[in-house]
Amino acid sequence: MLYKISGLRYLPFPVIALIQFPVLMYILYKIGIPEHFERLNVKNLLVYMGILMIAVFVSMPSKEFITFLYLCPIVFMCRNQEISLKKTILYSILLLLIFGALFRPYYLLIPVIGGGMYLISLVSFKNKTVTTIFYGLLIAVFLSFSHGILKGKYLSEISREVVNNDRVGSADANSIIISPVEADTWYGETIGIFYGFFTVNIPLNGLKHIFSPQIIIFIIWQLLLFYILLVRFAKCLVDRKVYAKELLVLLIIFAFFIVQGVFEPDLGTAVRHKMGIFPLIYFALYYESFRKKLQ
Repeated sequence: MLYKISGLRYLPFPVIALIQFPVLMYILYKIGIPEHFERLNVKNLLVYMGILMIAVFVSMPSKEFITFLYLCPIVFMCRNQEISLKKTILYSILLLLIFGALFRPYYLLIPVIGGGMYLISLVSFKNKTVTTIFYGLLIAVFLSFSHGILKGKYLSEISREVVNNDRVGSADANSIIISPVEADTWYGETIGIFYGFFTVNIPLNGLKHIFSPQIIIFIIWQLLLFYILLVRFAKCLVDRKVYAKELLVLLIIFAFFIVQGVFEPDLGTAVRHKMGIFPLIYFALYYESFRKKLQ
């Protein structure tokens, strides 16, 4: 509807790209340019590759363009010291719920999973970071079970499985995510959600696509990104009072990663959807540099 009302849908794809891409780059510029952004290091290379993928995915009418625009206010609230933590949390939750209700329903799960992960993180565990993510996955499993009881089908059964059933063996499904167990039982759904999470976010099993260089590049990008975000998540959990807003952003990111384990049909779609939350990822990668500028 947005593209129809604006008239963008009637333009050639190159023209759409020339309009959309500068808008997104300007948003990243307003979020902030980190120190030493010109240097070749792992974080910068991840962002350079992310910008390249953004250019690919927004070179046409794209839901990711809308998602990118919609989520960037969360980052700007986190950067604004005049907006309190309570207001930032409240407005972020409302934004996600409204977005889920009107645009992408699975965003409704992010505040629930993220809030549950935060409560779990308050408990003393030996490895708090991994434990918090593990229980986030269990919350996703519980939500899927609840849907199965109420509606008769589990969440991945009505999303990923439905999409992939008609794509098995097709030319555009070389990175398809197929659970090793049917998702029509409670244990099959549990295995499917955990399998989907690891396939999308720690895709070591994707190394079998050795003759598909675009998939291998994504796997390397995803593994490095997940590791760096995990380290930053651990730091924010340890010093949650100092990094309260940064912790909020990372909880949203990892809740989104968990939701991807439920719904994503293939690796290509997974990375495309990650471009929609790129403002959050960008902020999470460089929040230390942004904090220095604020001080």
